Parts: sequence; C-alpha cells; structure tokens
Amino acid sequence: MLLADALPSVDYLIIGHVARDLTSSGPRLGGTASFAALTARALGHHPAVVTSAEADFDLSALDGIPIVRSDVSQTTTFENRYEGPSRAQRLLGRAGRLTADDVPAAWRSAAIVHLAPIADEVDPAMARGAEDSLVGVTAQGWLRTWAKDGAVHPRAWTWAREGLAAADAVVISAEDLAGDELAIEEMAGACRLLVVTDGPRGARVHWNGDVRRVPVAPASVVDPTGAGDVFAAAFFSRLHATRDPWESARFANALAAVSVTRPGLGGAPNPEDIRRADLQVVR
Repeated sequence: MLLADALPSVDYLIIGHVARDLTSSGPRLGGTASFAALTARALGHHPAVVTSAEADFDLSALDGIPIVRSDVSQTTTFENRYEGPSRAQRLLGRAGRLTADDVPAAWRSAAIVHLAPIADEVDPAMARGAEDSLVGVTAQGWLRTWAKDGAVHPRAWTWAREGLAAADAVVISAEDLAGDELAIEEMAGACRLLVVTDGPRGARVHWNGDVRRVPVAPASVVDPTGAGDVFAAAFFSRLHATRDPWESARFANALAAVSVTRPGLGGAPNPEDIRRADLQVVR
C-alpha cells in the first residue's frame, strides 16, 4: 500500500476490485479497475486505483499507476466462458468490500471518480460523496448475484437506485440486465445519464428524455473481455472534457471496437487507437 505522504495527485480515480480472470490460456489480470486505469492513462489522465486483493497478487501490468490495495486472503476470481456473444461466469473468490474509508483524502476530489464494482464490493452510497467530481459508474457489479457454485446471475437493479441516481453517468451492458428492456427503461428513468452497450450493435444513450443509438464499426472479435470497461473509461473521459454524451459515445465505441481485436489487457488503447478514434468522431 502507498503511504499517505507519498500519494501523487490524480485526476481519474477508479474504485473497485482487480480480478484474477481464469481463461483457457491461464489466469490473467482483469477487472474493470485494470482496464479503466490503462485506458485513462492512455488518454492522458493521471489515474489511480483503490482496490482489494492478495498481497502477492501480481499487478505489474499496472506499473506506474498508483494503487492503494487492502491486503486480503483472496483476490476476486472469475471463470469466464464465451459461447458466441454470450458469456457464462462463475465467481470463485471475492476480496473485501470497499468503502469511503479506503479512499485516501487526497484522492477524493479527483476530476473523475469511477466507481467500478465487479462483485458488489463498492458501496453505492459512495456515488454521493464526490460532489466536485464527475462521478461515473460501471454498474455491472451491482447487477449480479451468484449461487453457491459461483454461477453468476442477473440481479434486480432497484436496490442500488440511490447510487445510480446520484452518479453523473452510468454505463451498463444489455447483458447486465439480461436484455430486459423494461428494466433498462426503468433504470434510464432513475439515472441522469445512462449508456447501454450492446456489443456489435453499438451503444444506446439515454439522456434528458432523449434516446439515441450510436452504431459501432464491425470488428473481428478475439477477446471481448474488458471492451465495456474500455468504453466506460473513454466515455467518462470524453464526457468530462466535452459534456457531450453523443460525441463521447462515438469516441468510446471506436476504442471498444479496437479492444476486442486483442486479448486481455492488450485491448487497452494505445496512442494510434486514440488518434483513429478521434478521426472517426470528427467525420
């Protein structure tokens, strides 16, 4: 853990578990916090992460990014299996919950605060604690529950209504709500700004009573894991800069489409990806 007097200033704070993702090629670092931190850094931010994991869990892929980690006996671990665009998940281990007390005071006023739960580890009330920041939420970890064998299933969103309503922007996938259009519409009514990603169908933006679908260019999918996290970080970054959700969605779509063509954290954007995404937005 970083010492309080050694904390650097940050402008993009991510709060959520890093994950051990079990794949056919072996375990690897994952979780929204990992993908979002790398994306934010590529976009020119100074990101930091507040998380919880085993003390010896390898975070070297995030070298150079300040991390405050609560050491626990297990790291949040997922087994992901894909059948076409659909994903079946099992939660095999879960690290400790994260609360406002885990966040260093020096980081609480970051320009962007990204709440990134993946296993219901972030208190929704934290969305109300950053009034001077743009608060973005990737809500998937509030929208899932799991059985005794770890099988992950959708969960009713309404229990987290207060946190969702307090956020400046919320990003989910259609899969998070099992494609339930009624639930999506109800959630949109509770959120200031809701973006629903839908894989190759792009994204749908609900804002100020308006709904617009933002298409995405076709891509050859190698690994879709993390694409939604890349989208969210890019969206929050561009929204903070422009306050334009439509442009932000177009930009985020372009980076997410590239991310699926590379495996694992290799899907995080590089400078050339960002240059091309900017060109697509301008057209």
